[in-house]
Amino acid sequence: MTLIPTDLSASRISDAVRDPNREIAASSRVIDLSVGIVVCIPCFRRPHHLRLTLDSLASQRTPRSFAVVMVENDAVGRESTPVAAEYLADGRLQGVCLVEKRQGNCQAINAAFETAQALFPAATRFLMIDDDEIASPDWLELMVRTAEATGADVVGGPVLPVFDDDSKPWLARHPAFCPAYDYSGAVPLIYGCGNCLITRAAFERFDRPAFDLRFNFLGGGDCDFFVRCRDAGMIFHWTAEAVITETVPQSRTSLGWIAKRGLRIGAINYRVQYKAARSAGARARVFAQMLGRLPLSLVRSARLLATSKAVVAMHPALVALGSMLAAFGFAPKPYEASKIVS
Repeated sequence: MTLIPTDLSASRISDAVRDPNREIAASSRVIDLSVGIVVCIPCFRRPHHLRLTLDSLASQRTPRSFAVVMVENDAVGRESTPVAAEYLADGRLQGVCLVEKRQGNCQAINAAFETAQALFPAATRFLMIDDDEIASPDWLELMVRTAEATGADVVGGPVLPVFDDDSKPWLARHPAFCPAYDYSGAVPLIYGCGNCLITRAAFERFDRPAFDLRFNFLGGGDCDFFVRCRDAGMIFHWTAEAVITETVPQSRTSLGWIAKRGLRIGAINYRVQYKAARSAGARARVFAQMLGRLPLSLVRSARLLATSKAVVAMHPALVALGSMLAAFGFAPKPYEASKIVS
């Protein structure tokens, strides 16, 4: 164990944050540089829920030592910073909170993972949880144990919705909220980083930044990263028992928000596949496939109407429409600060 009092190691922390657009806002009094696990938490204007997130991390049932790296992505308001500083100062968690001055989803996530790798050189496993999520008590232990047992480069787990508006429990089955898998085992791919573990070796296979800034305001930088991991031959594993819950406000259960979510998923699908296409011919095929999916999706949505709510049944058509619009240059930007619905 290598313990350093942070008041004597300002230069050590500064060395880990060489980017002039990033600054350390808070740190724990002691940092164990020998930890092998770091939990990364992007933060944006949800200070009250951040407390719940941090409480869930402080209560993890694990013998393993771990650190946290929190990234405040609102450089003006900085509402998350006092909460982070409180938990670090009183020793409930060890680590740092930094401010990433450049706003956007990928900017915040890159800042978290890059700082974690630089500040904790012995760490080999990096987990992520969002500031609107709560980790189950055994989450970290299950994720790390899975990585150890399987040798997976990437481990994913479910993010289960908890709706503020409990009058629509059926929304949990909507593809926008339903986990990709319902079993534990090897999987071909995971699609999001709201509940994930990524090894240092996986990051080292790619140039920085790991999350492509072309997805900064659209979202989908995580999906793009994991597609590149898959194409590089990396191993994915899913741990269904490592549950994280996501608090879903009423604003995100409206028909309008869900429809926009479907369009955005479609746009991400197109952008990720188009980027992965290696030749002009391959890109032309992606374009043609996206256009061809719209009529097929209408048939699928019509069939779903027989057994599902309309808001669920319309999802395939909205995703296909989003892909088609993206093929013609439509670019939603839900992660711009002015457009974020918290």
